[in-house]
Amino acid sequence: MECKKLVRLIKEWYVCVKQETMAPVRMMQFVDKHTRNCEICQQDPDLPEEIEKIREFVVPESKIPKAVRAQEEKTTPEISPEEANEIDSDHDLP
Repeated sequence: MECKKLVRLIKEWYVCVKQETMAPVRMMQFVDKHTRNCEICQQDPDLPEEIEKIREFVVPESKIPKAVRAQEEKTTPEISPEEANEIDSDHDLP
């Protein structure tokens, strides 16, 4: 991350997130807004990847857009309905 201002802002915003005075999603909106308007950020080729790492760390799973979660879920092996029934019947109480 080449933009020192963005680094400082992220640290300040993260403190607010930890103190629960700012929502994590709102913090990332501020990051996105800054990067759109900052010449230094626009020139940084590694910035999008670094921002995504921050987003994964800061934003809770339930707040990640469904499209992104759907892509991640595709890597999880699927269980057929028959297998699901077998698993459920194994855990039935007598």
